[in-house]
Amino acid sequence: MDHPMTGAQTVATLLAYWAGETPSAPFLVFDDLAGNIELVDYRGTMALARRGAAVLSGLGAGRGDRVALVLDNSVEFFACWFGAALTGSVIVPLSPQLRADDLGYAFGHAGCMAVVCGPAQASAVRAGTPLPVVVTGADFDRRAAGLVPTPVRVRPEDPLAILYTSGTTDRPKGVIVTHANYLTAGLTVAHGLRIRSDDRWLVVQPLFHADAQYYCTMSALVSGASIAVAARFSATRWAAQACIHGATLTSLFASSLRMILAAPETPYDAQNRLRAALFAQNISEAQLVRFRTRFECPLRQLYGMTETVAPPLLNPLFGPHDNATLGLPTASGRVRVVDPDGLDVVPGEVGELLVGGLPGYTLMAGYHDDPEATAAVLADGWLRTGDLVRLRPDGFIAFHDRADDVIRRLGENISAAEVERVLADHPTVTDCAVIGVPVPNGEESIVAFVVCHQPVPHVSELLAHCIEWLPRAKVPDRIDIVDTLPRTVIGRVRKQLLRVGALATELAAG
Repeated sequence: MDHPMTGAQTVATLLAYWAGETPSAPFLVFDDLAGNIELVDYRGTMALARRGAAVLSGLGAGRGDRVALVLDNSVEFFACWFGAALTGSVIVPLSPQLRADDLGYAFGHAGCMAVVCGPAQASAVRAGTPLPVVVTGADFDRRAAGLVPTPVRVRPEDPLAILYTSGTTDRPKGVIVTHANYLTAGLTVAHGLRIRSDDRWLVVQPLFHADAQYYCTMSALVSGASIAVAARFSATRWAAQACIHGATLTSLFASSLRMILAAPETPYDAQNRLRAALFAQNISEAQLVRFRTRFECPLRQLYGMTETVAPPLLNPLFGPHDNATLGLPTASGRVRVVDPDGLDVVPGEVGELLVGGLPGYTLMAGYHDDPEATAAVLADGWLRTGDLVRLRPDGFIAFHDRADDVIRRLGENISAAEVERVLADHPTVTDCAVIGVPVPNGEESIVAFVVCHQPVPHVSELLAHCIEWLPRAKVPDRIDIVDTLPRTVIGRVRKQLLRVGALATELAAG
């Protein structure tokens, strides 16, 4: 029998441990970006959890009951999250940017019994559900002052959250995340980054997203460290926040990193204490160099999905690393690279990345209420990621493309990601996406959408750049300069919308 690295701990027992061991040590610094900063130590975080437990219990939520959170980054988010850990309840964090119909779908699919939301989301939430709704502020505070329930006995394999993946074409799926999942993610990141109790994360991602929960919050919790959470991401304030809050670690979406680089330089840029910044994909070598030089902070690329929970791949903090790759297997990471027949590829070849582990501990427990989808990606302890990667002779694994994002042209399978990397290297390009559009001969044309800063180049300049750096078969047939790219609430490009628009343009042109 495999014995999990988390032992018998749960999120609740670990929080209780630190509240007793280092009660006055800081855990949460919340910056509302309006001049108000709230500091909560571990003792106070345990009290916060009890307040959240009172709110959930007052709604009738007990073991296994699901409560949706439609909240901006806030202290109340942590109250509900850790309160659920005490009561055995399950949180369903959702983007506060979702429309009423999308919220209604998630509420119904997850089987939520109630919703906690912010004042700005109250109208959309109430339009999407007849469920009881608690709004942060006076209503939440009144309920939080109620009777605190007796903590229930929770097992490591019990669910604590359902995190909805950001579907770009179909309805999103609900990933079941257990207590053990959360702690495994935290321990894996803490090990990879050598996190100590005096470390502090700067968290600017939305708290409903797995990145902020898995990599930042949980790695701090397992280490007795702290997190500084901003109410929202601000590219122009990011450097100042890192400096003012004494952050030593941060994690950024690729789109956020590019926005920070595009922001004006400030005196705070090189005054930070940052010793590592995590990121994932779609950052050019030139952008990596600019970030490292400007902020004097090492970057490390990692790979992970909501379904993998802990990152299975990470570039080592010390020693040889290559940020052009996804890195090497982590402490909890078991990976294979296989061909379409499920056979392991030899170094140098492209194959699908599989991540091995124990469901409910090192991998998601499954998709909520969707056994068919779970069986399609999770079998015999191996998760099919749908990502194509190249296994290098030195053991590093490089991203190639999504299995469903390969363009068929002139008899070749062309990686959209490869074309995007070349475009991103052009000095004026701040964002880009490449798609395949069907043409009558049964193949696809390559269409690129790029966002550029001023002065905007002529399309011919971008095309010449591609011709210089790409084989002829991979040069885009068309390049459209656009103001923005359509993205999901977590920043993933909605390529299906681009395909629909591009196909309509092709048809209109005859």
